[in-house]
Amino acid sequence: MEYRNAGLSDIPAVSLLQKKYHISTINEEDKPDGFVTTLFSESQFKELIEKENGLAIACDGDSVVAYAMAASWEFWATWPLFQKMINDLPDTKYLNTVLSVENSYQYGPVCIDKEYRGTDVLPNIFEFSRLQMKKRFPILITFINQINHRSYHAHSVKLGLEVIKTFDFNGNHYYELGYDTAKRTKGSNIIE
Repeated sequence: MEYRNAGLSDIPAVSLLQKKYHISTINEEDKPDGFVTTLFSESQFKELIEKENGLAIACDGDSVVAYAMAASWEFWATWPLFQKMINDLPDTKYLNTVLSVENSYQYGPVCIDKEYRGTDVLPNIFEFSRLQMKKRFPILITFINQINHRSYHAHSVKLGLEVIKTFDFNGNHYYELGYDTAKRTKGSNIIE
């Protein structure tokens, strides 16, 4: 398995994986095993790659089998849900620190092909992404829809992210989680 930052030539494969597991296009029988809720266009993937170097991918041979996104709050600011999270940063504390756009970033979504779930792909792609972002930010922030039990379990139990608070947006209920980017990801075998 190879973990690396995506290049522009990887966008079609990432888009295909996103379509397979997005809440609006996922097969109903796959939904209980996890899904992504933020839909990215190819131009948004391009911007994420070029401006943030924030699209980590896992490749098994020529196939992209997972991706994880991470970027500054500035990148995410055009989406209403992220605007809400940005506005709430001054009222949010994690690691005895009041959060800001300077000391934290938004991780996710992450998407893993179902054939690779339950393996070391999640801890390794999370670790690869963390290593890219820890140079810029000490704190990772993410959110998970409360009905996405598999993602919540994977991030809180397997990876060790901590629930900071809950919030509601557009009739959905979310967990907001944090992680100290100085901490190595448990279960990862990526060498720094």
